[in-house]
Amino acid sequence: MAKIVLRVRLIGGERLDVTYEDPDAGSSDEVTERALDTLAQDYGVLRAEHGGRLMVLYGRGVAAVEVAPRGAVI
Repeated sequence: MAKIVLRVRLIGGERLDVTYEDPDAGSSDEVTERALDTLAQDYGVLRAEHGGRLMVLYGRGVAAVEVAPRGAVI
């Protein structure tokens, strides 16, 4: 099971960090691709966690997504 952290900017301008994990993915790269593919769909819905609570993100409400860095940023 791989887990990633996404920084999401919503259409209204708010930002939040959510944790998304996929039990079927083997690496964090696969999880990233699945999350972005889901949010790119017209009716894409992504279940994530924010502060230990379930958060449901609808692709229509997301303006931008940033994936947490996996190493040193140079």
